[in-house]
This record gives sequence, C-alpha cells and structure tokens, in this order.
Amino acid sequence: MLVRERFKNYSKDHCWQYEIRLQNLEDDLKAIGLSKNEMEKLSVDDFYFSDVVKIQTEEKKWTKEQEKQYKKECEEIKDFIKKHEWLGNIPNRPTHRFTARLKENNALAGVVIMATPNTFSHLLGKENRDLEKLVARGASISWAPKNLGSWIVSQSVKWMVRNTDFRIFTAYSDPEAKELGTIYQAMNWTYLGQTSGTAKQYLDPAKPNKGWFSDRDFRKKSKYKMYAENIGLDKDLWKSWMKKYSPNWDIIPADIKTKIKQEEEKYRSSCISRTVPPKHKYCYILGRSKKETKQLKQLFVENNPKKINLPYPKKRGE
Repeated sequence: MLVRERFKNYSKDHCWQYEIRLQNLEDDLKAIGLSKNEMEKLSVDDFYFSDVVKIQTEEKKWTKEQEKQYKKECEEIKDFIKKHEWLGNIPNRPTHRFTARLKENNALAGVVIMATPNTFSHLLGKENRDLEKLVARGASISWAPKNLGSWIVSQSVKWMVRNTDFRIFTAYSDPEAKELGTIYQAMNWTYLGQTSGTAKQYLDPAKPNKGWFSDRDFRKKSKYKMYAENIGLDKDLWKSWMKKYSPNWDIIPADIKTKIKQEEEKYRSSCISRTVPPKHKYCYILGRSKKETKQLKQLFVENNPKKINLPYPKKRGE
C-alpha cells in the first residue's frame, strides 16, 4: 500500500489519489480474486448503492444487533478511506456515510462521507446556512470502473435530498495533491474558485503518523478534553460544560477558560507548521422538485454574482 505523505516531491501528471489506485491495484485484485480482464468488463450496473446512516426516533429505537452492524460498517468505511483515499482519515463531524458494493459478492468498492462544514459558505444566504452539507471524503477501489466515483456521489446527493432538508452540497479539491475536481466537473457542479481552506497546516512531532492537519484540529472535542485533563479538571465537570462539538464558554469560569486557551496555544506551539495553497471549491444545488431547484439556484445567483460561470481549472498543481 502506498505510504500516505504529502507529495512534496511528487512530479507525475495525474493526481495523487489516482497514484494510490495504481499502487493498490495488484493487491486489490488478488484480495477479491479478479483478473484484469474481468475488471475491465465491470460497469456501474454491477454495483448497488446503500446508505450507512443512523436514523432512529423515540418510537423506533435500534436493536443491539442493528447498532452492532452500524458500528461494523463504520469501521469498514474507516479502513477503506485509510487505504484508498489520499488524506487517509475520517473528517471532522461526519454525519452521513454511503457505499457502493459489488452485487456479486458484496465487496466494498466505493465510499462517500458527508459532514457538517467547518465553516458554512452562506451560498444561499446566511438564513439558509443549514441547507449546506459537505462532501468531505470519497474514494473508489482500484478495480472499480472509472465512473463509479461520480455515480456514488450523485446517488448520495439524491439520497440526502429525498431524506433530509439539505439542498446545497459543497466539496473541495486539493491542488497540492494535483487534484482538479475532475469528478465534480464531469457532474456539472458549479466551480467557486480557488480561495478556500486553511492557510497553514500542522504536524505533531509526537504523532508523525497522524500526518498534517488544519488549524481546526486544535479546537476539536477530543483536543479540548486533552486540555482539560492537562490542567487537572474533573472529567465529569468538564463533560457538563461541553456542547456537542465544543465547550459552552458561556458557563465556563473565566479563569478556567484562560487556562484552556493557554493549553491550546501550548500544544499549537509544540507542532511544526507550514503554509499550503488554497483549495478549489465546488457546489451543487438540488431540490426535491424542479421548481425548488430553480428557486434555490436563483438564490445562489443573487447571493454570489461574482461566482457565476467561473471556468473550471484545467492545469494540475497550481
């Protein structure tokens, strides 16, 4: 398997994730027992789409067996991303997972993970920020047909529109990995320019295998837990001060807040930092009806007059 590292000296014409596919192909074919000839005959029709989403209500609780199966599939998706996606990790705040499996033997062949955006784009206006969902991770196995990636993204978006209130979907492509967003271009997504993402990334010298991460990582729930432990806070007390993803600063004493922030800065200072280029960004708008789609697209035009009809990027690595 290809070692995950930023392609500082990468000079090939194709993107880094495609390089991962090439490197994994022999092992992947051997694992499933496919020949290259059989692989070339595969089409999207040989796969089925499924959601791995935890939806339950007060009236309909999951059984222990359903919980067990859900966790098993989430672990399988995590391992798949680790092997086949160039970042090799699960995004912050994942909410929905989708898979493509080979009908013949149920083999996992493609994955899409959607997440809550770290920063909402307000592309449909601030009042509609909660309509946005981020396509945070996506990968196909090396022996999958070329268009499986775009197929599973399309199916995932349609599932979200049918089953949730989300209507605008955003995604990034990383020029550092020589990505252009080819899948999104093929699916006719709207290009929003190359101005997105963090300006700096960090590496923890004590955990080099974790790889580079963004500034947002310092404010993850797990990191705040670490800061609280470092200053000796009672675990249950700290837990009572936490919201779903972050501390409830309104109820935390000022002196404790100061100490937590000092721990955050201490950890940040212990990490190696580097500057990174901005990412390409795309979006796709879809309503449950043609009328809703038209209305939402008009909102987009009104809120983003400078982002209409931007040309797709064509040169890798810039």
